[in-house]
Amino acid sequence: MGEKKFSKSMSLTDVLFLSTGAMLGWGWVVLSGDWVSQAGFLGTAIAFLLGGLLVIFIGLTYAELAAAIPETGGGLVFVLRAYNSKLGYLAAWSVLFGYVSVITFEAVALPTVIDYVIPVNHQGYIWSLSGFDIYLTWALIGSVGAILLSSLNYFGIKPATILQNVLTAAVVLIGLVLVAGGFGNGDTANLQPLMGEGVGGVMTVLIMIPFLFVGFDVIPQIASEVKAPPKFIGRLLIISIIVSIIFYILIGFGVSVGLSPAELATTSLATADAMGNLFNSQVFANIIVIAGVAGIITSWNAFIIGGSRILYAMAIRDMIPRWFAYIHPKYNTPTHGIIFLGMLGFFAPLLGHSALNWFVNAGGIGIVIGYLIVSISFMKLRKTEPELERPYKIKYWKTTGILAILLSVLFISFYMPGMPSSLVWPAEWFIVGGWYLIGLALYFTGSNKKTKQENQKNNHSSAL
Repeated sequence: MGEKKFSKSMSLTDVLFLSTGAMLGWGWVVLSGDWVSQAGFLGTAIAFLLGGLLVIFIGLTYAELAAAIPETGGGLVFVLRAYNSKLGYLAAWSVLFGYVSVITFEAVALPTVIDYVIPVNHQGYIWSLSGFDIYLTWALIGSVGAILLSSLNYFGIKPATILQNVLTAAVVLIGLVLVAGGFGNGDTANLQPLMGEGVGGVMTVLIMIPFLFVGFDVIPQIASEVKAPPKFIGRLLIISIIVSIIFYILIGFGVSVGLSPAELATTSLATADAMGNLFNSQVFANIIVIAGVAGIITSWNAFIIGGSRILYAMAIRDMIPRWFAYIHPKYNTPTHGIIFLGMLGFFAPLLGHSALNWFVNAGGIGIVIGYLIVSISFMKLRKTEPELERPYKIKYWKTTGILAILLSVLFISFYMPGMPSSLVWPAEWFIVGGWYLIGLALYFTGSNKKTKQENQKNNHSSAL
């Protein structure tokens, strides 16, 4: 199926930084004020410990399967092994939905963040969408970013992983500077009230967890490209989740002691303003924003890598057009998938802020549907293939699998009508429906093509 065309060029360090960079992204810069104002520092810590625990259970199922079946495509491969092409297609298409939503959102986030550091009087008014004015100069920043990141991935996985390693290290180090400032110069009186708005506040943070931790599942997508024993792939997946949990909690502390309740109520970028307060310098505030730019790039880059591998894995199985299965003979990268994702990023800024928020919210449910199907497949494979070599073997697999399934269902319920984080009707539900209708059309197109090929083959054999 062409699996061997990918070269094993990723080290364990590359894998750790890829997953961690995908999870940290830009969310911690823009959302930390919401965490602290809603839940307080203690409530934020509780939300991340609980939510992180939920993600770890799901991550454990991925870790065992990624080590046991280290093939390009991750969840698609696992589900195909346990069930059938229909369920595998649903899992892959759902996860791809989440990846695409992040890629397009980051293309919009980039010009937004750069405007904070270097305010620009944008020119070339194009149109207004959902109350947001879109200018040509503003959109071009995101579009140029899409071209650069796509080009970097086009010419080989190694340049992309080097950039990922450098920028992820920068994000973590700058975040730790904020934390150090909190311990050294923070005002502990700002920690009150510790629980913010109580249980309701904790729930508000908890429902953000699926979006904030999406990214660990990039590791199974590139498992065939890792030059290390499979058991380490599973370990690194879990380590990257734990590192992200700790990082998020520490950022919550830094923001809590760096801003008073009054400042929290008026800030537009809490993490940057907290950094500025703690070091009494706008320069330090801008440094946090620069870390945000780095986070945008690490997340964006990781999902181009992961998304292009999902497209490749689906294409070689005739689930989507074979065009996506092309591997460049020189660079060993799925260049057609990278070009496709790059085009989505290029045009995304033309939709502006509001429309892209719809895509991110809608895409979140796709990720969790993928988690649910993989968790179910994990349980199935434990029963049907007990002798499968599992280099990273979960000890209490039944408990882990059941909890992963239950928690995935819980996460899905967060998006349903009546919940605080329910998808907006009609816009976000129309996006979900549209994505799965496109997927359905592609699936039947691919199925019909495959059936015709099989019939032609059978007719040819009969003639002989």
